[in-house]
Amino acid sequence: MMDTAESKVGVELPRAQELEQRVHELEKRLAKVEGQVPEDKVTVVVFSGDLDRVLAAFVIATGAAAMGQQVSMFFTFWGLTVLKKDTQISGKTLFQKMMAVMTPGSTKGLPVSKMNYFGVGAKMLRSMMKQRNVSSLEEMVALARELGVRMIACEMSRDVMGIRESELVDGIECGGVATFLADSLKSRTSLFI
Repeated sequence: MMDTAESKVGVELPRAQELEQRVHELEKRLAKVEGQVPEDKVTVVVFSGDLDRVLAAFVIATGAAAMGQQVSMFFTFWGLTVLKKDTQISGKTLFQKMMAVMTPGSTKGLPVSKMNYFGVGAKMLRSMMKQRNVSSLEEMVALARELGVRMIACEMSRDVMGIRESELVDGIECGGVATFLADSLKSRTSLFI
């Protein structure tokens, strides 16, 4: 009888060790998967400098923030005009000066993507929004800041376009693509507008 009991223990011990090893491996795999689960975050790349598209970006961003999502907006190329408070010309290269003169100096000068007609389209859209008690872009930007939306100006685009940090509204973070990707890779939703 002892031989049978000892042989059972002898068989069960390696089997228990094997199961223990498999459980340990599964726990490691589970921890890795849990580390890759998206967080309650939304990231938005704002590439466009068109009033209607930027409005859409801020409607989504403020809506997500109001729902408890962490929101970051990465402004690049034409989207940087949304973050400008003024335009500075001195100390820039010829092309940077030309770019500064040809692009809006703040949100007030943003065109609409269709039917702009020398700025008439943007004025009409703003008037129609006001008639319907829809918040202006400037009010949405302020609301986004109140809700803690993180706004990041693309450093590379700023450098290329000659936009200095002093031309941007106060409190804007500057960062590169790695800054955007660090948020985007953890987000449930990433949008390009």
